[in-house]
Amino acid sequence: MSKEQDRDRARGNADKLQAENLAKGGEFTDWFEELYAKADGNAAMVPWGDQEPRPGLVEWISKRPQGAGAKALDVGCGLGDNAAFLDANGYDVTAIDLSGSAIEWAAKRFADSAIKFRQADLFDLPDDLIGQFDLVHETYTLQALPDTIRPKLFKAIADLVAPEGRLLVITRSREENVVPDGPPWSLAKSELDAFLAMGMSEISVTRTVEVKSDGREIPHLRIEYQKTC
Repeated sequence: MSKEQDRDRARGNADKLQAENLAKGGEFTDWFEELYAKADGNAAMVPWGDQEPRPGLVEWISKRPQGAGAKALDVGCGLGDNAAFLDANGYDVTAIDLSGSAIEWAAKRFADSAIKFRQADLFDLPDDLIGQFDLVHETYTLQALPDTIRPKLFKAIADLVAPEGRLLVITRSREENVVPDGPPWSLAKSELDAFLAMGMSEISVTRTVEVKSDGREIPHLRIEYQKTC
């Protein structure tokens, strides 16, 4: 079975868990913990469990000097690969995820690193994380949640960034007139402009196309912001 076939199977399983959770009246985010727990150490059962850092993050970091101890936060760290990449590039990394099983899994994978793995809910952030990070990195968390609850997520992510700090957002993207069908829900550029009302200024916008092994082309956006107030 190919990697893409594994991913399609994992996505189907995730969709089933989500539907079952909502049918019994659970919160939209409750099924993430169940997915990681049921995966039982098999990364192929996690739709986003590539076990390597995202290409957009790798390319962005390649154009910058080493982190030199700057404090970085990886949002929705999953299995920990993006956090580990930041750690390897000199950042003092904290990595958070809603799922305790994901945090335990990532911490075991990178037990020899200095990464501080923490279970944390973006909708109820601990006070000691607010405004503390020179770099906040977010890949694929926004697109995992529907627009009915996503506005709260924009604010939560922006609140993590220290004054003059940077926010790097990477997501699947769509044209403005296209209705998203998710999960994942691809975001239009205008939706991400919500950050501009939260004390962030836009530094750069990069549009890319990720080509999957089965030939599918997936448009992406990578936007760098700076907190100005």
